[in-house]
Amino acid sequence: MRTHTFFKVAVLSGLLTLAGCASKVAPPEQFSGFLNDYSGLQQTTSATGKPTLRWVDPSYNEANYDSIIWTPITFYPAPKPTTQIGQKTLDELLNYTNTKMKTAIGTRKPIVTTPGKRSLIFRGAITGVSSQKEGLQFYEVVPVALVVAGTQMATGHRTMDTHLFFEGELIDAATNKPVMKVVRKGEGKELSNENAPMTFATLKQVIDDMATDATMFDVHNGAK
Repeated sequence: MRTHTFFKVAVLSGLLTLAGCASKVAPPEQFSGFLNDYSGLQQTTSATGKPTLRWVDPSYNEANYDSIIWTPITFYPAPKPTTQIGQKTLDELLNYTNTKMKTAIGTRKPIVTTPGKRSLIFRGAITGVSSQKEGLQFYEVVPVALVVAGTQMATGHRTMDTHLFFEGELIDAATNKPVMKVVRKGEGKELSNENAPMTFATLKQVIDDMATDATMFDVHNGAK
């Protein structure tokens, strides 16, 4: 009996440890396929202190470009509303992300509609993710890159961490080759339990941080 009790305690302790060590960046199995190539991504820290996966072409020089073509941010893949996140919240998230990111990127270079030889093309998406079951499933996938992670406590109560996943790239309009790629896993507000609905406010700060980092990015010191 004592051995059985010890075993249960040991298992619970192990689960809590694993849950607490969850990756702060998206692992490869959570890449959506929105980007054509994920090679070369390296973990770094953004200007706001957030962990980010990023690749920058070693020959990239921002001074070589004078404008940006804005491609509206989309969901990838297309979302399906659920009881936890409804269509209204999805619409708010997408509209706000487009507004904030377009404004932030527009502070770097003028946004134009026709590409020139010195133009960059921006494309980005709030992305879907996938999780594989290995023993117990620590990630519960909600459509459109909203991942809820939690550990079942002895009482049955469960607090939930929320994340928004974003993938984006800058493409040289003349060569049609990427010069920068980013994969980001942003942490939103904690939910009180697995039945609590996600709202726009749950993930608003994630978007605000991404916009701030886009404004403050400096390729010379690696901040993004």
